Amino acid sequence: QVQLVESGGGLVQAGASLRLSCAASGRSFMRYAIGWFRQAPGKERQFVATIGWSGDSTTYADSVKGRFTISRDNAKNTVYLQMNSLKPEDTAVYYCAGATLFTTVPTVYGYWGQGTQVTVSS
Repeated sequence: QVQLVESGGGLVQAGASLRLSCAASGRSFMRYAIGWFRQAPGKERQFVATIGWSGDSTTYADSVKGRFTISRDNAKNTVYLQMNSLKPEDTAVYYCAGATLFTTVPTVYGYWGQGTQVTVSS
């Protein structure tokens, strides 16, 4: 099992950057792909990015491609989401999640953090 805790959210202006962190506890961290998802008020949870266990495989939602970068440091049991050129439409609660498969499908992820709020003002 793995427990996940997100941090790094906040209130920024459009065009700014933020880096989210997802800290994991548990020995099995390296067995999991880690994904980032987001949910805005009144909307469904949306895939953002995911990274395979080794860090060699990544994939992104079209809406964030070229602006967001996912990475992981297995020595620190941490996954990062670097978010650049933020837009108001990026405003949401951001969650990290763990899955034994490399996938964009949220229902496959069995472990979720509590979320961190990102608000981008125009």
